[in-house]
Amino acid sequence: MGMELPVSLVTVTEVGRVTPGTARVTFRADTLPASVGAAPDQQVKLCFPRPGQDRPRLPASDGDAMRWYQAFLALPEDERPVMRSYTIRRRHPGTDLVDIDFVLHGDAGPATRWAENAEPGQVLGMVGPSAEYARPLGEADVLLLVGDETALPALATLVESLPEGVRAVAYVEVADAAEEQSFDTHADLTLHWLHRRTARPGRSSILVEAVRRADLPSGSVFAWLAGEAGTVRALRRHLLDERGLDKHSVDFTGYWRLKLTQDDAPTEEDLADAQEQLARAREQAQASDW
Repeated sequence: MGMELPVSLVTVTEVGRVTPGTARVTFRADTLPASVGAAPDQQVKLCFPRPGQDRPRLPASDGDAMRWYQAFLALPEDERPVMRSYTIRRRHPGTDLVDIDFVLHGDAGPATRWAENAEPGQVLGMVGPSAEYARPLGEADVLLLVGDETALPALATLVESLPEGVRAVAYVEVADAAEEQSFDTHADLTLHWLHRRTARPGRSSILVEAVRRADLPSGSVFAWLAGEAGTVRALRRHLLDERGLDKHSVDFTGYWRLKLTQDDAPTEEDLADAQEQLARAREQAQASDW
C-alpha cells in the first residue's frame, strides 16, 4: 500500500502582513483531514497556476502519493503547476481554514510574486501534509532551535506546542527589528533575534557565529535547524564536531538553497542530506514499532 497524501484545492479568503516582509494568507480547503494542524511543523506543497490559468491543473488523487506524483510529473511542462514547500502556521479551530506565511524575499520567484499580489478568491493546490513525515522533537534538557525567517512559521508552531517546564533557546536571523515576531508559549523560552541589516537573506555567518559563541544551559541538548541549506550544514557540523552532539540529537532541514530553486537539480550535498534524513526517519519508524 502506498503512502497516503491529501490533495486539495484551496481558496484565498484573507491576506495580511505579519511583518513588512512576511505575508499571511488564509486559505479555505475543499477537504481538510482532521490531522491537519493537529501537530506542529507540518509541511505542505503549494501548487501555483501557470500564466493564463485561473487555478492549477492537478491530477485526480486516489490517496496514493507515488501514483499521484507520477501523474503530476506526466502533465505537460507548460501546464504543470509550480510546486513549492510551505509550513502550516495555524489551522483555525473547527474550520477548514489554514494560515500560511510567505516570506517576501524581493526576488522574482513565482511563489514570491504570487504572495506579493495575492487576493481573496484566488485558487492554489495543496498537497499534504503527510503523517508519515511528522517528526517530533527529541527529548533533552534543552531544546535549541535555529533558523532564518523562512524557518519562522515552523519554529513558531514548535515553540507554541511546548508544554510548561521545557527549556528552549532559539536563535533567529531576520532583516531587522521590524521583522521580529511574538509567540504564545508555555515553555521557558530564551529568544535571540539576530539582525543582518539587509532585506534579502543569504548564506549566514551571523547564525553560525551566534551559536558558536552561545553559552547553552547545562544538560543534554536536542537541536532543530532550518533555513538556507549551506548555513544549516555549517550549524550541524559545529554541533556534531565542536559541541559533541550525537547525530540523532540534531534535526536539520535546508528550506532553500542560495542561487538555486526547488526546480533545480539537487547537489551532491543535497543528496547526502536527503540520505541522512531518510535514514533518520527509518530509525525513528523502527523505534516506534517496538
